[in-house]
Amino acid sequence: MHRRSLLAAGAAAAAGLGTAARFSPAWAQQEPVDVILVLAVDVSRSVDEDEARLQREGYRNAVSDPLVVEAVRGGMIGAIGVAYVEWAGAEYQRLVLPWTRIASPADAFAWATKLDEAPRASLSWTSISSALEFSHRVLADAPFEGTRRVIDVSGDGVNNSGGPVEAARDKLLADGVTINGLPIMNDRPTFGRLPPVPLDEYFRESVVGGPGSFVIPAEDFQAFGQAVKRKLIREIAGTDVGPHHFG
Repeated sequence: MHRRSLLAAGAAAAAGLGTAARFSPAWAQQEPVDVILVLAVDVSRSVDEDEARLQREGYRNAVSDPLVVEAVRGGMIGAIGVAYVEWAGAEYQRLVLPWTRIASPADAFAWATKLDEAPRASLSWTSISSALEFSHRVLADAPFEGTRRVIDVSGDGVNNSGGPVEAARDKLLADGVTINGLPIMNDRPTFGRLPPVPLDEYFRESVVGGPGSFVIPAEDFQAFGQAVKRKLIREIAGTDVGPHHFG
């Protein structure tokens, strides 16, 4: 009888350990990084094929740039977690590249190559609010533990689809997420209309927020690559670098 009791107690303990293992906190298995970053990129119809290509090239070149990699490796952990999202109207958000840990030039180059190979799409309307909501869900699935969570939104128009962008922004800020902006100062009307205020001012007032948040405008799509590099270094290292550093 005593032996049966011991066996039963051992089985119960083993079952308890198994349950504990299955329901252990997710963070216990997360990899450490300095920054958890979602790059949320506008692919609405106001962004034509050439401009979409320039955006992709801007991010590919920026992430693999030696100055950006140096900023990554200079962090306390020496690594960042990155996810790449493309978005248009309220009906379209897509995780193009899933979470990737970048800690070396080889990691950055491999990420840039995958982005070059990923298919592109272009849809109508511009829903920054839906892009923020989708990016929030992507952040929640990050397999990393970091001291900062950041969403970076780039686009060439104001929110004209989905819910109010300010409400989506405020929900993220309440969760401790920082939102930065990279408005592309395209002088073409969006669906026949120019924005009611300059786009960089709109991003400052309605889109960005949180600790250390900022806006870095790109004067046009041709200037996008330099703006992305400056933005990434500032997000990763907390230091702004002027355009003259990039040639």
